[in-house]
Amino acid sequence: MYDVAIVGAGVIGSAIARALAHHPHLRIALVEAQDDIGQGTSKANTAILHTGFDATPGSLEARLVQQGSRLLASYAAASGIPVDPVGALLVAWDEDQLAALPRLAEKAERNDYPDTRLIGPAELYDREPHLGPGALGALHVPGESIICPWTTTLAYATQAVRNGVDLHLNSPVQQAHYENGSHHLTTPRGILRTRWLVNAAGLHADTLDRALGHDDFTVTPRRGQLLVFDKFARELVRHILLPVPTALGKGVLVAPTVYGNVLLGPTAEDLDDKRATFSTADGLHLLRDQGRRILPGLLDEEVTAVYAGLRAATEHEDYRISAHPERTYVTVGGIRSTGLTASLAIAAYVTDLLTDAGLDPGPAEELEPVRMPNLGEAFPRPYQRPELIAADPEYGTLVCHCERVTRGEIRDALAATIPPAGLDGLRRRTRARAGRCQGSHCGAAVRELFEKGQS
Repeated sequence: MYDVAIVGAGVIGSAIARALAHHPHLRIALVEAQDDIGQGTSKANTAILHTGFDATPGSLEARLVQQGSRLLASYAAASGIPVDPVGALLVAWDEDQLAALPRLAEKAERNDYPDTRLIGPAELYDREPHLGPGALGALHVPGESIICPWTTTLAYATQAVRNGVDLHLNSPVQQAHYENGSHHLTTPRGILRTRWLVNAAGLHADTLDRALGHDDFTVTPRRGQLLVFDKFARELVRHILLPVPTALGKGVLVAPTVYGNVLLGPTAEDLDDKRATFSTADGLHLLRDQGRRILPGLLDEEVTAVYAGLRAATEHEDYRISAHPERTYVTVGGIRSTGLTASLAIAAYVTDLLTDAGLDPGPAEELEPVRMPNLGEAFPRPYQRPELIAADPEYGTLVCHCERVTRGEIRDALAATIPPAGLDGLRRRTRARAGRCQGSHCGAAVRELFEKGQS
C-alpha cells in the first residue's frame, strides 16, 4: 500500500514525485506505462524555457509558468542542466502582425514580465542578419532560454528514486477503481494499491480521469513535427525566432538548441490518434516553406533528424489541475507546451492540493543535490576536460565522433540510478547516435557497449 502513486513519469509526474520525496514519511510510487522515464510529450518538444510573457493573464498556466521559469532556471544551474539564455524575437511579417506586437508587450506587462521591447527592422536585421527579407519589426523578449528537456526529466526522477520513490516501469494502468479508501491500479505487473492518486498521465490523463468517475476534459493529441538541422546551421541564428502566436499555439519557430543544432517547427495538427508520432510529407513540406521565409539559408543546410511529438491539448485554454478530496485524487491534465517550464511550480501546487485535501505528508527534508552530465555546448564536455581525462582515460576515448561522446559517458549512463532501457534512452542521456550520421558510424560500437552494460 502506497501513500501516493503518481501515474505518468514524464516531466510533470517526475517533478511531482521529486517534490513529494522531500517527505520521507510518505511511501511513493511513480508508475510509467513505457520502459523509460520521459517517453511521451516530454522527449519531443521545442526545449524552450519560457518566461510566460504571452500566457493568458490571470490563468493558472500563467502563474505556474512564471513561478516555474524562475524555479527551473535556479534548479538547472545547481544540477548541471544545460540552459542558454539566448532571448527571443517575435517577428512581424505584415502590418497586422506588426500591430499585434504592442498588444503582446502589454500582455507581457500584465504577466509581470516588463522586459520586452519593440524593435524596428534596422535593429532586427542587425541582431539577425540571416533573417529572410521583408520583416517589419519584432518584439524582443530577452528572458527566453533554451534548455535540455531530457536531462531535466531525468534529474527529477533520479532525485525522486534516490530518496525512496519506487519507479514502476512497463506498468500501463489497464484498470483503475476506488474502493474502501484506496485506489486499485491494475497493471501487467500486478495490482498496485495507493491511498492517494495523482493523475499525470499526459495524453491519457482523460482516460484515467473517466475511469475514476470524472469527465472534466478531453485530450486531443496535437502533433508537432520538427526538423533538426546540422550544427553547421548554428551560426545562422542568434535568438529564438518566434511567429506572432495564434489560437493553435506559438506557431512555427526557428530556434537554436543547447546541443548546437537548429530546430524548425513545430506544426500544430489536431488528431484523434494518441500514437501518431510519425512525420508526414505534408507536414515537412509546410515546415520547409515556413523556414524558407524565416531563415532562407537554413534550407541549404543538412537535416540531421526529423521527429514529432504529441501535446495534450484540451477544449480548455488553461491547465486542468484539480483535487477531488472525497476520492483522494488529483488530476493534472491539459499540460501543453509550457509544461517543461512550469514543472517545478506544478509539482509544488499539486503538493499543496494534496495537503489541503487531507494528505499528511509529515516533516519535510532537503534532498541530496544531483549533478547531471552536461549535454550542452555552453560548458566543457568531458572530452574537453584534461583533468577529467587524466583521472579516467575513458573520458578521452570517443565513441560517437559526431557528438563527441566518450566511453566514460556511456559507462556512467548505463550505471546510473535510472539506466536507459534501450539505445534511444542512451541517446537522450549522452547524445550518442544523435549526430549527423545518426549512428551509421558509431552504432555498432554504441550497441556493443550498451549490451555489455546490460549483461
